[in-house]
Amino acid sequence: MVAMSAEPKRELLWPAGAPDAKGDTDNDKPTITVYLADGADKTNCGVVVLPGGGYGHLATGHEGVDIAKWYNSFGVSAFVVEYRHRGRGYAHPAPIQDAQRAIRTVRARAEEFGVSPDKIGVMGFSAGGHLASTAATHFDAGDAKAADPIDQVSCRPDFAILCYPVIALDQPFTHRGSQKNLLGENPDKALVKSLSNESQVTSDTPPTFLFHTSEDTGVPPQNSIVFYEALQKAKVPAEMHIFAKGRHGVGLAANIPGTSAWPKLCEAWLSGQGMLSTKSEASK
Repeated sequence: MVAMSAEPKRELLWPAGAPDAKGDTDNDKPTITVYLADGADKTNCGVVVLPGGGYGHLATGHEGVDIAKWYNSFGVSAFVVEYRHRGRGYAHPAPIQDAQRAIRTVRARAEEFGVSPDKIGVMGFSAGGHLASTAATHFDAGDAKAADPIDQVSCRPDFAILCYPVIALDQPFTHRGSQKNLLGENPDKALVKSLSNESQVTSDTPPTFLFHTSEDTGVPPQNSIVFYEALQKAKVPAEMHIFAKGRHGVGLAANIPGTSAWPKLCEAWLSGQGMLSTKSEASK
């Protein structure tokens, strides 16, 4: 078993102030909490974790802290993001600004965190899955001339893990609450299409793992299916699991028959992607 760092460290994502901040309260200050893996089996992989909550709140327990501890258990460092959302008074583009900033932060500080800059992924649950899919389809190489060294590096994740994600917008199976919180009542059609992320997949989209449940009526599994089909069409390596049991929001799905297998399947997928090499293996 890999030991977790003694105390997770919570930091401001934007120490000098977030873009488009509406004030100077905690609601205006998105954070990243650093859970570094430790021990002989520590890998050089890091994952930015985006909890769900319909873009109106954040499920930072079972879709944040619990997930970070799970990653640490097999040597992966995790970075849980408390991004801005409607409950804090923010809509698009604040969530994706925060998600991209988190990916850049981990990459720019990779040496400090003990991770490899080319083994940094993004993971999201429900609306956080939509945000993770946005990060996987909307990214840039960074600005080499930026004054802030974090802004100089790419925000493209090296892989994406989407857990019962919201994906498509303005569809019969869209989670309308998430869309409304993110984009408002009557959003511009071009903006809706640009954030209906199955339509934004290209050959540059990173390898992706998806899981969903058939019993999910909040965010139906068609969301994962359309994204998986787009990945297949673009020839992006992808793996998808749709389990029979479990309502929306199962987290690690402990004690749910069948569905409880997803964490091990995800770990195996990461290993197959070459993301879980350890220092001891690298020195052989």
